[in-house]
Amino acid sequence: MRLPLLALLVNGPAHGYELKHALEALLGAGYPQPNVGQIYVTLGRLEKAGLIVGEEVEQLDRPNKRIYRITEAGREAVRAWFGDATVAPRVRDEFFIKLALASRAGAASQIALINKQRRRYLKTMRELSRLAASEDRGNRVAHLLIEGALLHLQADLEWLDRCQEELE
Repeated sequence: MRLPLLALLVNGPAHGYELKHALEALLGAGYPQPNVGQIYVTLGRLEKAGLIVGEEVEQLDRPNKRIYRITEAGREAVRAWFGDATVAPRVRDEFFIKLALASRAGAASQIALINKQRRRYLKTMRELSRLAASEDRGNRVAHLLIEGALLHLQADLEWLDRCQEELE
């Protein structure tokens, strides 16, 4: 959450609600949206780290609001973030750990775990497909996000099939 907020502040100062709405508008409903409390906690941490500076702005008919501006150190953090490739693949997967420990712990059947996970992935795929159909077609970023999530789920389902074949 830290770096996406910093990246939004590169375009100019904003307060927490503006940043939340900017994320929602950019990413659409397919991306888990942070609550405004998370946003403000993160902004506080960014300010303590010297990556942003907050300033109280007086409002006549409402409570004061805090506007945040990115610092040069914050701009450098954003440049470094965009300069680094994202870490992949997902090696630390909680489901895989469960699968690996199931027979050893004697707590669950590996095949039952695979089937439960498959049902969860299929349910998520249906939800994302409905979301894709309802999402504003003009928001290409949101559609690409949903499409990417669907492709990951498809690959995860294929991997579950492979696991089941290997373990049966």
